[in-house]
Amino acid sequence: MSMKKEEVVIFGAGLVGSLLSIYMVKAGFRVTVYEKRSDPRKTNLYAGRSINLALSIRGIRALETVGLSEDLKKMVIPMKGRRMHDVEGNLTFQPYGKEGQYINSISRGGLNERLVMRAEELGVSVLFDHKCVEVDLDNTRATIQGDGQLFDIEADVMFGADGAFSAMRQSFLKQDRFSYEQYYIEHGYKELSIPPATNGDFAIAPDGLHIWPRGNFMLIALPNLDKSFTCTLFFPFEGDPSFQSIQNAQDIDQFFKKYFPDTLDLIPDLIDQYTSNPTSSLVTVRCYPWVKERCMMLGDASHAIVPFYGQGMNSGFEDCYLFDELARSHGYDWGTVLGAFQKTRKKDADAIADLALKNFVEMRDHVADERFLVQKKVEALLHELYPQEWTPQYTMVTFSHAPYSEAWNRGNLQHKVIQPFLTQDVINNPETIDHEGVINALRSVL
Repeated sequence: MSMKKEEVVIFGAGLVGSLLSIYMVKAGFRVTVYEKRSDPRKTNLYAGRSINLALSIRGIRALETVGLSEDLKKMVIPMKGRRMHDVEGNLTFQPYGKEGQYINSISRGGLNERLVMRAEELGVSVLFDHKCVEVDLDNTRATIQGDGQLFDIEADVMFGADGAFSAMRQSFLKQDRFSYEQYYIEHGYKELSIPPATNGDFAIAPDGLHIWPRGNFMLIALPNLDKSFTCTLFFPFEGDPSFQSIQNAQDIDQFFKKYFPDTLDLIPDLIDQYTSNPTSSLVTVRCYPWVKERCMMLGDASHAIVPFYGQGMNSGFEDCYLFDELARSHGYDWGTVLGAFQKTRKKDADAIADLALKNFVEMRDHVADERFLVQKKVEALLHELYPQEWTPQYTMVTFSHAPYSEAWNRGNLQHKVIQPFLTQDVINNPETIDHEGVINALRSVL
């Protein structure tokens, strides 16, 4: 990098934009972030629309690299596995991985605020209520609306980290040979909250992600530091049952009595919450290229995904980490770095999008299926026997830094290999599964 202190502009002060600004200011750039929303420290931006986040190893590495390790320890609640609730209220527990492996529940709003504060402490200028109107991609310029006026800015490099409905991406759409796909699933989501118990403690066990799988829909709950739980109902927009079919207090009451009866005592103001909290949609975005001259998109702006693998934030944070690593290795030669990043990262962005869509089916349906549970047991035994050769797909995604595309390809191959072993006799008698039996069965298959 030259002696000149280059100007970096980032659009979006959300999770990815604020983290990227920290990486850039620590690298010696003058950094300005423009955010169309108001300061989250002064408003309740995420009320009813947060989808509590599951922070795992990829995101942790990115945060620890910029010195946020101690902050993280105070903000997370470890979740060691899935706590499954059937319709009768019976509970089962499925560990995520080996002993000592867990993911972390963390508040989106709390984390965002801490990232913004850290960025400002390091000298980043964060301008809230400043909307990016348009980006001149060829000349690294942009038009901003803020303080009651329109004005133009320019910089040495510009990053679009402004989310699934990115303003920078709107400018990319005007370019020739820009491929873009936006896909909404048939489900939306609505948030609810389980308050602390009357004794001030958690109302249900806080050491896991609670799931109420019901086939075509599900309810999940993640613990918060204030001893509450943030619940999310993932539910079809149309059909029966659906958001469309539930129209009044009686419908809400009957629906929860039928499908989630053990939540009725946990959510005393269920009807008020259901009625007042918004219903939001879920979108997957794929596009390419992410780069034009010295302008680049990353995070949700270039690859928004549905939340069912808990990797939206983690993949966005990994974008920042990998980009910084690549930029440092090339001496911040933007002409080389920007293009190299999109070429290496695109396949992994596509893979995690596919994995997230696939995991929705697993969470809402297969986690309660006997065949699925037996498969997980067999995979765990194989990983124990051959840790280098066989790693469950979930472990690769959540507890390793393996590229998402590798996790997708290896996981799908392993799935094909293991299917012939899962006979009905094995499924009916899972207690007979042991190391020797798995090895012999796989030998016969292979």
